[in-house]
Amino acid sequence: MKAIEAILSLAMFSSFARSFSIQSSRLLARQNTGSVAARWMSTPAGSETSIVETCRSKIAAALETDDVKVTGAYDDPNGSHISIEVTSDKFEGKRPVQRQQLVYKALWEELQGPVHAVDSMICMTPAEK
Repeated sequence: MKAIEAILSLAMFSSFARSFSIQSSRLLARQNTGSVAARWMSTPAGSETSIVETCRSKIAAALETDDVKVTGAYDDPNGSHISIEVTSDKFEGKRPVQRQQLVYKALWEELQGPVHAVDSMICMTPAEK
């Protein structure tokens, strides 16, 4: 019985350890700004844009609105966890899940790399605001 418990403990630990390993293909450049480390993405023009700003602009373009607020969630300044608030006419007549799907579609590329999770998302129509 103790052997089985030891094997289960080892299996759980190795799963836990793997979740914290960093894959070299996903390493991102980091730039220090004072005491806060921020992740940056290169744009085709060569200028650098923060992940939070990149997400904000992609959502704004996809949903044809300027009323988008994207922040690093839970004191995460590098944007790997983000919170989103967006108001758009494109949400009219859509259920909450369908609204979220529109936002996730706009962020699909970032969700494959630099953005780990969307911790909260508020999607409203102008009438609901």
